[in-house]
Amino acid sequence: MSAAGISANRLELVQIANAVAQEKAIDKSIVIAVIEEAVQRAAHLHYGSELDIRVQLDPHTGEMDLARIVTVVEEVENESTEIDLATAQLDHPDATIGYEIKTQLPPIEFGRVQSQTAKQVILQKVREAERERQYEEYKDRIGEIINGIVKRVEYGHIIVDLGRAEGVIRREETLPRENVKGGDRIRAYILDVRQEPHGSQIFLSRAHPQFMARLFAQEVPEVYEGIIQIVSVARDPGSRAKIAVYSSDGLIDPVGACVGMRGSRVQAVVNELQGERIDIIPWMEDAATFIVNALQPAEVVKVVLDEDDNRIEVVVPDEQLSLAIGRRGQNVRLASKLSGWAIDILTEEQESERRQKEFIERSELFMDALDVDEMIAQLLVSEGFETIEEVGYVALEEVTSIEGFDEETAEELQTRAREFLERQAKEQDRIRTEAGVEDDVLDIEGITLPMAVAFGENQIRTVEDIAGLVPDDLRGYTETKDGEKIHETGILESFKLSSGAAANLIMQARVKAGWIQPEDLESGEAVTFDEDGHPVVHEAEDISPPGH
Repeated sequence: MSAAGISANRLELVQIANAVAQEKAIDKSIVIAVIEEAVQRAAHLHYGSELDIRVQLDPHTGEMDLARIVTVVEEVENESTEIDLATAQLDHPDATIGYEIKTQLPPIEFGRVQSQTAKQVILQKVREAERERQYEEYKDRIGEIINGIVKRVEYGHIIVDLGRAEGVIRREETLPRENVKGGDRIRAYILDVRQEPHGSQIFLSRAHPQFMARLFAQEVPEVYEGIIQIVSVARDPGSRAKIAVYSSDGLIDPVGACVGMRGSRVQAVVNELQGERIDIIPWMEDAATFIVNALQPAEVVKVVLDEDDNRIEVVVPDEQLSLAIGRRGQNVRLASKLSGWAIDILTEEQESERRQKEFIERSELFMDALDVDEMIAQLLVSEGFETIEEVGYVALEEVTSIEGFDEETAEELQTRAREFLERQAKEQDRIRTEAGVEDDVLDIEGITLPMAVAFGENQIRTVEDIAGLVPDDLRGYTETKDGEKIHETGILESFKLSSGAAANLIMQARVKAGWIQPEDLESGEAVTFDEDGHPVVHEAEDISPPGH
């Protein structure tokens, strides 16, 4: 569209507005306003930028109204746009303060400079209007699947023609080794729609877990209708995925429905994802059973749950270890993402070695602390005693119930255990005092003498010192630097505190330090901490299906 054509004839302007509005799918009134602004800028170049010039284009006839406006004021500050009341009333007797005097200007002929200026204004404003229209049209469609045609591929990013808009699949959101070229039809998930400095952007994805979920909704009527719910999805895009499904109708098998007759439904999704292998797993409320299913095809012999840390220990036969872990850890990684649990895998041999080591360590602890022979120490361990405190303070009957232990033997063992604990406490208190850990620290609910000693070893000496910590300082944490996992040991890591216990201990210290009020702890909500160490109260997350 040439801006020089604006002065050609009046109807041509209306035709231009209609054509642009239809081509760009934007409102005709917006295009009319853009043309008016372009003519206004050209008029300013022609008559002077200091003047107040108004332009109005009739959208039906193309009639152009070009006028200069001066406003009636009490005291003139700008002679180009203002006039005093007395002077105005010479020609306009009815003029009052604020009255606008309109003087028609002759039509302007567009020269080269005016034409170029008008063209730039029109193109810029039309682009802005088009981007605004795209944003408004697509901002509420995030989470949908959309069809498009590949326009071009730039440095691994795929530009997709969506018809009335353009989207981009960034390199990290594409499927690895997927070969696409201009003109190919493509389906993608609308990941985000943002207003960037240079206009709105529609970001698409073929690697997002929800792309797979939406594909199943298209292929499986029961998913689309909500009878079958996709609880969670974990993907290694283009390679392998696991999807957990749940049926609200007990008569419908969610796995079978998603697989389809002879695998037709799941195969349609696999084909769309370039052969990505998909494991479909029935979601179960029992975490242990669900995780065992998620680790298929590996067989699991035993599981041990740690609900405080959201970790699960899985024991598999020796020959099943590589299958459970998967190539490059893929199987266990996907199972962990799917379930939301951290999964530790051991072979039966590794578990046996660990248990044997623990048995020996506990036996030696009892031999040293209670001054007993190996046989008695091993009997205590075999009966489930793990600490000296248990031996010293359990009911006497629990000790006498051990075969070969009479009441006299049991009483002697408990006496020795208590004497050992007293000696140990005195020694720990001496070490705590020498380390400078204040007595008030022991008044914090949940802190024991051994913990106070550990604080002293780490230069944590006052209630305020503890109040300034965050749970990771106590429990330890692992982070990845330059692709390598680095573990930072926590001050109380050996005490195996749960995340909740660590958070509560710090909150109790903050109450004692006067940083927060006791009633802040009475809500019963879970407490975590943000990066700055501030407490965040929230409800614990779960992966239960909606409405379950």
